[in-house]
Amino acid sequence: MRDTASILHLDLDAFFAAVEQRDKPSLRGKPVIVGGISGRGVVSTCSYEARVFGVHSAMPMHEARRLCPNAAFLSGRFGAYRIASRQVMTILRSLSPDVEPLSLDEAFVDLVSGGVTDYSMEALTELGEGVRAQVHEVTGGLTASVGIGSSKFMAKLGSEAAKPNGLVIIPPGTEADRIADLPVSAIPGVGPATTERLNRLGLRSIADLRRATPTELRHELGQATATWLQDIAYARDDRTVSALREVKSISVEDTFETDYTKVEDLMPMAARDAVLVARRLRKAGWFARTITLKLKLADFTTHARSRTLLGAVDSDETIAEVALSLLNEQRHLLSAGIRLLGVGVSGFTREAQEALFEVSAARSDESRVEIPSMVARRSHTMYRPGDDVHHDVFGLGWVWGTGLGRVTVRFETATTGPGKIHTFALDDPDLKPAPVVPPGGDEDGIEETYDDADE
Repeated sequence: MRDTASILHLDLDAFFAAVEQRDKPSLRGKPVIVGGISGRGVVSTCSYEARVFGVHSAMPMHEARRLCPNAAFLSGRFGAYRIASRQVMTILRSLSPDVEPLSLDEAFVDLVSGGVTDYSMEALTELGEGVRAQVHEVTGGLTASVGIGSSKFMAKLGSEAAKPNGLVIIPPGTEADRIADLPVSAIPGVGPATTERLNRLGLRSIADLRRATPTELRHELGQATATWLQDIAYARDDRTVSALREVKSISVEDTFETDYTKVEDLMPMAARDAVLVARRLRKAGWFARTITLKLKLADFTTHARSRTLLGAVDSDETIAEVALSLLNEQRHLLSAGIRLLGVGVSGFTREAQEALFEVSAARSDESRVEIPSMVARRSHTMYRPGDDVHHDVFGLGWVWGTGLGRVTVRFETATTGPGKIHTFALDDPDLKPAPVVPPGGDEDGIEETYDDADE
C-alpha cells in the first residue's frame, strides 16, 4: 500500500448534459436530459437541474419525462463528447504517462510516475485545483470533480465526495475510518447481485463486512471475491494505474421504439451498424477476426450469433456482409418481434490478414442491401433533438424538435448567447447537418455531427 496520496481520479460533472449546456446557451441553468429519446430509451446523463426532480442515469426515459416534463430532452452528440474527452485526457497525460481512462468522462492518474515529489496537503491542493482550472479553460467551461488518495478506491471516493465541481484529498492513515460507514455497494466490483447476497447475510455496511468470517464469505461468494472484500474492507487496495487497458470488443446497438418482424426492415440497420463498427475499428487501428450479431426479442431474451474468419478485417463491406449473413441465419426469431439489434467485432490484431471467407455467397440475392456510406447514412428526414445543423441563411444552430414534416431549429452556438427559433420543412434544401466544432474551432477536433451514438 502507498503511504502517500498519489493517485488522482477525475470525473467530469454531468458530462454529456454539461457539453450540451456549454454549446447551447439557452439551456444553461435549465434541466437537460440526454439519452435515447424513444419510448424505450434510457437516460444517459442529466444535468444537476434535472436531478432536483429525481431524474438519474439509467432511468427509463418515459419516467424522466413524467418527473421533469419541462426539461430539454436531447439524443446526444458523441462526436462533441469525444472531442471534450480528448481535451481532458491530454491535460491528464501532461501530468503523468500513466493515465487510465475508465470512460469518456473519468480517469485515474498515477502521480508518482509523473514525477510528483511533494505530497503535502498544500501541494496536492494546488495540483488538483490547477487540473480543474485547466479543464475549465480548455473545454470552454466544463467542470470536473477531483479526488486524490493512496489508492484507486480512495481517489474515486474522493471525487464522488467532491461532486459537483470540487476537490477532496483523503490523507493517508485515515482511509479505514473514512469508509467504515459506507454501504457495501460502494466497493468496486460489488454490483446489485453481490450487494443482495451480502445483505442477506446481514452485511450492509463496510463495518459489517469487517465482522464477517472468511468462511461465510467464501461460502457465499467464492475465494477470490471473499479475499478482495476482506482486503478492501480495511482500505487495502494495491491496484495499479494501467495506461494500457485492453479493449476486447467494439459494438453498436439500436433499440427500437416498435418491434420489427421483417428481415428486410432490419438489414439496412444491420448494415449501417456494421459500417459504424468498421469505422471505430479503423479509428483505433485494429483489425477484427470475429463478427457478432445480437438480437433482443420482445420478451427481452437475447440471442447472439458469431462468425470467426480465418483472417482479420476492418472493411465496411466484409463486416456488413457477415452481419447480414448472421441476421439471415436468425430470421426464424423475427416472428417474436425484435426490440434490439447490435453488431460487434472482437478478436483484435494490429495487422490485416486475408479473410479467406467468401461472405457474399452466404446470402441470397434477394436479401442483399446496399452498404451505406458514412456521409449518406443519415438523411435530412432523421434529424434528432440536439443535432447540430447549418442553414444557408441563418447559420449554425441545433434541432429543437421535429414532427409533422417540419424541423424546428434554435440558432445559437457556445459563443453567441441564446438565439432565435425558426421552423422549416424537413426537406428544406438550405438546412443541412453541421460538423461538430469544439469551442475555439480546433481543427484537429472536428468530427461528423452524426457520429456513432447509440440510443
